[in-house]
Amino acid sequence: MSPLVTRAPAKINLTLHVLGRRSGDGYHALESLVVFAGVGDSLRLDPGPALDLAVSGPTAGPAGPAGDNLVLKAACRLAEAVPGLAVGRFSLHKRLPVAAGIGGGSSDAAGALRLLARLNALAPDHPALLAAARATGADVPVCLDPRARMMRGAGEAVGPALPLPALPAVLINPGVPVETAPVFRALGLAVGETNPAAAVPHPEVEGVRDPSDLLDRIGPARNDLEAPALTVAPVIGETLAALRAQAGCRLARMSGSGATVFGLFGHRSQAARAARAIAAASPGWWVRATMLR
Repeated sequence: MSPLVTRAPAKINLTLHVLGRRSGDGYHALESLVVFAGVGDSLRLDPGPALDLAVSGPTAGPAGPAGDNLVLKAACRLAEAVPGLAVGRFSLHKRLPVAAGIGGGSSDAAGALRLLARLNALAPDHPALLAAARATGADVPVCLDPRARMMRGAGEAVGPALPLPALPAVLINPGVPVETAPVFRALGLAVGETNPAAAVPHPEVEGVRDPSDLLDRIGPARNDLEAPALTVAPVIGETLAALRAQAGCRLARMSGSGATVFGLFGHRSQAARAARAIAAASPGWWVRATMLR
């Protein structure tokens, strides 16, 4: 059988409202508008008798040991739920920075589930796929079908795909890994506590077709993890300032729990010029011009 391949695009949180911390399980309740970038990792599955994984690419080292990779964890979860699941050897080419707030590992895991579904003729909405995604990580369900949509709860509630307009963007990661747990601790919400900022509702984006209208709507929104992340990794402030100084930047915000930030521009050419300027000024940073959809 021919090898199966898929892209694992970067997940970008255009907004990330932390509504509070749930009493039952202690997880933070989120409301986030998620889109996906034109940059990402790539994943290949060669059918074979056993699950295996090889990792290559410029960020393969920071990705850690293959045995800890979410690709294998997701595949094992699905194999537990589907008796006789056909498997094989995954080859993951890592391009995205690790522990970066753009769901690289989660997108990889979702890609693995998509490939296994194709190999085994499982429907995209097969219950075992979603169960395996939820069991693997909070961001994996929204990455299963990487299109713009709202994500709620602790990541388990994924809304329908939203046909939003594409947005020219620049992504920056300063090369500093940021773990999620310290950022949530810095937010400081106790179990059962509501975030005071939650009194301001998330903007309505369904039905928006014009890029400028979308930017106007999400501009007043926020990423509630940005301020606490700045206390964990102050360099995030430098990356945001670099974006805001660029001509044509309409909005600069952090994605996820950091440290990756994004700048949204009115035109693709403006984003490309900004990326070149920032990369030249800070050659140690990971800088990419892309489109968000």
